[in-house]
Amino acid sequence: MSIIIRAARTPEDCRAIEQLQADIWGYSAGVVPFHLLLTMAKEGGVVLLALDQDKPVGFAFGFPALTADGRLKIASHQAGVLPDRQDQGLGYAIKLAQREAALALGIKLMTWTFDPLQGRNARFNLRKLGAVGNTYTPNLYGEMTDAINQGLPSDRFTVAWWLDSPHVNRRLGGQDLAPAVDALACPILNPGQPHSAGVSAPDQFDQPHGWRCLVEIPADLSQLKASRPEVALTWRLQTRQIFQTAFENGYTAVDFLRRGDRNYYLLQKNWQND
Repeated sequence: MSIIIRAARTPEDCRAIEQLQADIWGYSAGVVPFHLLLTMAKEGGVVLLALDQDKPVGFAFGFPALTADGRLKIASHQAGVLPDRQDQGLGYAIKLAQREAALALGIKLMTWTFDPLQGRNARFNLRKLGAVGNTYTPNLYGEMTDAINQGLPSDRFTVAWWLDSPHVNRRLGGQDLAPAVDALACPILNPGQPHSAGVSAPDQFDQPHGWRCLVEIPADLSQLKASRPEVALTWRLQTRQIFQTAFENGYTAVDFLRRGDRNYYLLQKNWQND
């Protein structure tokens, strides 16, 4: 795989990103149009196109924005890779290129949103990249009809990627190995119950407590939505309440861990970006 990741500069580059959005998410009505991407690229945004021998295979784009306290950041709106190019390290390479582009602008913070029940994305964002999150927005985009998101309220985490922090540098450098879930000796707030189709939603859950705690999510949300949509909705509503309560009480999602086929967020109280 001979990949080049570069800034999008021309209308043709931005049309390629427009088409990639439709190819990756399976819809065309909701794509960000090429003319907006081109404006973003020319007016200080970070718009990247990944090419394999001139064939567009992935992208990322974001724009300068402000945090609530006036800090400059890059708001990364979308990043994606063609389905047949996933699990090959390309998404990671694109995020690293985004990081380099932001740092070259003197910007040290990037934020984006993702579905907190999508374990694959959670592991990539928190464990591999070192992003953290303490903001939860219910049904951020309203009803979504694309193949990946349809069927559930569009709840989202907003994560912060402190691009040059010691925490991020340790993760990117492979120096911060994932702890074993059992070794943490901290409570699981919502342990799911084994079921013939996987793990069912818990009957009840605890309020966040302790210095650190774990929150379980389904092993495969897409499969669960297809086979047991009512259970997927229960997971959504229960974890929504847990995360909102935890974030309101000073917890931050700092890691994403696996134990067999079980998935857990690690929440830590009063986390510091060091």
